[in-house]
Amino acid sequence: MTETTTATTMDTPLRKALGERTAKALTSHLDLHTVGDLIYHFPRRYDERGEPTDMRRLQVGEQVTLLAQVRSTTVRPMRARRGNMLEITIGDGSGATLTCTFFNQAWRERELRTGRWGLFAGKVTDFRGKRQLNGPAYQLLRADATQDEAAEEIEEFAGAMIPVYPAAQAVPTWVIAKSVRTVLDVFRPPDDPLPGAVRANRNLVGIATALREIHRPTSTEDLFRAKFRLKWDEAFAVQLTLAQRRARSSGSPAVARPLRSEGLLSRFDAVLPYELTDGQRTVGEEIAADLARPHPMHRLLQGEVGSGKTLVSVRAMLQVVDAGGQAALLAPTEVLATQHYRGIGALLGALGRAGELDGDPSGTSLTLVTGSLGAAARRAALAKISDGSAGIVVGTHALLYEGVEFADLGLVVVDEQHRFGVEQRDALRAKAAQPPHVLVMTATPIPRTVAMTVYGDLETSTLSQLPRGRSPIASHVVPPERPAFLDRAWRRLVEEVRAGHQAYVVCPRIGESDGEEEPPSDDESARRPPLAVTDVAPALAEGPLHGLRIGVLHGRLPAEEKDAVMRRFAAGDLDVLVATTVIEVGVDVPNATVMIIMDADRFGVSQLHQLRGRVGRGAAPGICLLVTEAAEGTPARERLDAVASTTDGFKLSEIDLEQRREGDVLGASQSGRHSHLRLLSLLRDAKLITDARAEAAELVAGDPDLVRHPALAASVAALVDEERAEYLEKG
Repeated sequence: MTETTTATTMDTPLRKALGERTAKALTSHLDLHTVGDLIYHFPRRYDERGEPTDMRRLQVGEQVTLLAQVRSTTVRPMRARRGNMLEITIGDGSGATLTCTFFNQAWRERELRTGRWGLFAGKVTDFRGKRQLNGPAYQLLRADATQDEAAEEIEEFAGAMIPVYPAAQAVPTWVIAKSVRTVLDVFRPPDDPLPGAVRANRNLVGIATALREIHRPTSTEDLFRAKFRLKWDEAFAVQLTLAQRRARSSGSPAVARPLRSEGLLSRFDAVLPYELTDGQRTVGEEIAADLARPHPMHRLLQGEVGSGKTLVSVRAMLQVVDAGGQAALLAPTEVLATQHYRGIGALLGALGRAGELDGDPSGTSLTLVTGSLGAAARRAALAKISDGSAGIVVGTHALLYEGVEFADLGLVVVDEQHRFGVEQRDALRAKAAQPPHVLVMTATPIPRTVAMTVYGDLETSTLSQLPRGRSPIASHVVPPERPAFLDRAWRRLVEEVRAGHQAYVVCPRIGESDGEEEPPSDDESARRPPLAVTDVAPALAEGPLHGLRIGVLHGRLPAEEKDAVMRRFAAGDLDVLVATTVIEVGVDVPNATVMIIMDADRFGVSQLHQLRGRVGRGAAPGICLLVTEAAEGTPARERLDAVASTTDGFKLSEIDLEQRREGDVLGASQSGRHSHLRLLSLLRDAKLITDARAEAAELVAGDPDLVRHPALAASVAALVDEERAEYLEKG
C-alpha cells in the first residue's frame, strides 16, 4: 500500500488512496471503486479483543474468520494422486479444534509452527466427520505472542473490536481492514447532510463520528450509536423519497369516483346472500373514501386466504362503475382469471349481464380477456372495452397488450400482486387517461411487499377475519425418516374420497424438458429432478390411488382443456386433481378437503400457504400434507415445520422475510441477497423506520423538493438514484 499525504474524499479513486495493486483487488473482487465505496463497505460482525470466536458454534458451509492458535502440524503423501498434504490443527481456547489443509504446500510448515497465533479465513467443510478449512487464507501474529499479546497486536492492527468484513477469497477481511484504516487516517468526511434539528430530535451522532466508529469502535455503546445513525440515514433517504412521491401523488389529478346512494353497489349489497364481515365493512369504507377523492388511491389489501378480498374488490369496482368509470382486475394465470370471471359473474347475477337476454338493463357488462381468446371473441371483448359498455374487465397479462383500449379506466385491481412485475402493473395503469386508482391484493405478503408496506409506499388495509363457514386446516410434514407416513398419507386421501370429498396432489414440475413452473430450490434440495405431474399422475393411478377418478392440470394444457378439467373437478366428476401451481390462487372447490404437496421443500413459504388455502373451503375441515426429502435440521425442513405450525399468513411472511431478507426495496429484485440498504432491517428496525417516516413527512411538508436542504437532497440521490426513484414511482 502507498502512503497518502493529502486528505481524501468520498469520490477519491481507491488507486490514489491505496495504490494500484490493492485497489485492483478491491475493485475486481468486491466492486469497490472509490473511497466512499470502501467507507460504506461496513463490517458484518465484530470479534472482541480477548474473546476468541467459539469454534463450537461454527456451521458447515459458513464463511468464517477465526483468531486461533496452531496446535499441531503434519505433512503426509496423498493417496489418490501425486503430491503431499499439509494438515494443521488450530484451536481458539474454547476446547474445540479445526483442521486446515494445504495441498502441495509443505513449505508453509516453516511458518505455521505449533504455538503461533493468527487470523484464519475460509469456508467450513466436513470431511469424514471432521470440520476443516481447505486452503484458508491466514495472517500470522508475532511469533512469540501469548493470547493476550496477540489480542494487543490485533488491536494495533484493527482496533479494540476486530471488524470482520464481507470478503472474498482473494481479499480476506484483514486486507479490507488495513485498507479502511489507511483511508480513515487521511479521510475528510463529507459535511453532515442531516438537518441539525433532526439530529437533535433523534439524538443522532454526526456522520463523521458514525463512519469512523462503525469501522473502529472504541466500545459497544459507540458502535450502537454509529449503527443507529447510519441506519437512520438509510431509512430517512427512503422515507423522504416516498414522502415526496406521496406529496406529488396527492397533488396529481385523478377522477373522483364517489359513492352513489342508489346505484349498482347498493343493489348488489341488497341481494348478497350473506352479511359482510366487520372487517369487510371497515376496509370497504376505507377504499370508498379513497375512491371519492380526486387523487389516485394506492392501497394494499392484505387478507388471509379466504378472507373475502375478492368481494371487497368487487364492491370497489361497482362504486367506480356507478361513477361512470371502468374497472380492470389483473390476474396472474388464465385459470385464476377464468375463476374470477365466473365467480364475479355469479356474485353479480343479472347485474353483470347488461345487454344479454336475462340481464338487468341498468346493470353493467362483465368481460374476460385472456391470451387464448379466439379472434372473434377477442374483437368483441375489445369493442366492449373501448366503447365503455364493459364496466368490469377481468384478464391476464393479455390486458397489457397493444390494442386493449379503455373508454375510462378508473380502477386497477391487481390480484396476487407478487406475481406481477412493477413494469407490468404500470403498463396497465398507463392505459388510463388520468392516473387510475390502484388496489393490490395479496393473501401472504412476500418480503418485498412487507418491506414496501412498512417503508410507507402503500396505504394498507387488512382483513384478518375469516367469513363464517370456513373450516380449519391441519398441516403436517411427511418426512423422509418416516417412510410409513407417506403410505398413510395416500390412505388418508382415499378415506376422504370414500367419504365423498375430493383432493389435490401438487407437484413442482409439469414433465420432461420443462422448468417453467418449478419454484427455486434450496441447495439442499438439488439432489434429483423435482417430481412432475406427468410422472406422478400415472404412478398414483396404478398404485395407491388405483380406482379413483384422477385428472391432470398444468400450464401447458390448451385453455379449453384446462377449463374442462376444472369444470369436471368443480362438478365432482373427478376425485383427485394432480396439478402444478396453476391451482395456487383463485381455485374454489368447497368439497376439496385434502392436499398432498410433493417435494414441498421446492416451494416457497408464500406458495405453500396459498396452495393449502385451496382446501377447507367448505363445511368439512381440511388437511395439507407436506411431503419432503429434506432432512431434519436443514433450512428447508425448518421452513416446512414453520408452515405446518401456523396458518397465520402474516406470521409466515415474517418467517419468509427472516430467511430471504427484504430484497432490494429500491430496485426490481423481488427477493435476494443484495439490498442497497446495508444496515437497515425490516424486522428489527420497524420503529426506527416509523420515526423516520414521521420526520420525513414533516420535512417534505415544508420543503417538498428539499430546496433548502441541498446536502440532504444529494445524500438521498446517492442512495435512491434516478432508476430506483423511477421504480418507486411506478410501484
